[in-house]
Amino acid sequence: MKEKSNAPGPNPPVPLDDQLCYAIYSAGMAIQRVYKPLLDEMGLTYPQYLVLNVLWREDAQAVGKIAERLALESSTLTPLLKRLESAGLVQRTRNPDNERQVVVALTAGGRALQARAGCLGTALLAASGQPLEKLGRLNRDVKHLRDALYDEIGGWDLTRAP
Repeated sequence: MKEKSNAPGPNPPVPLDDQLCYAIYSAGMAIQRVYKPLLDEMGLTYPQYLVLNVLWREDAQAVGKIAERLALESSTLTPLLKRLESAGLVQRTRNPDNERQVVVALTAGGRALQARAGCLGTALLAASGQPLEKLGRLNRDVKHLRDALYDEIGGWDLTRAP
């Protein structure tokens, strides 16, 4: 006679439409599709826009600091930075105080795009049909969730295994 196990039975996955992770992922994809025509006019991809946005807040940052802010590996960021540099939007230089460190700074062209990028928020607001206050609350709630999850797994450090 076979003994009955106290282990829980199979746990089938929740349908995608009922999963928070899928709702956030697919909403992110929808937002990027709203942004795409505007970014195309600026000659940018969404990841390039994110890098520029970090630099618009604080110029002349080390590659590692930008990667950390975007939760990316430096090796993922390097080809993207090379394309931004080829487009004349950023300049990469060695840190004179630490030759191993590469510093990324905006060029005049990169700074000029900042004024044009404001249209992204306007487009999202219009496409969503939501009031600004509601989107602001949603943004705060999603950031709170993100931060709680990262706190649980030990932060943004991508070099640590989960």
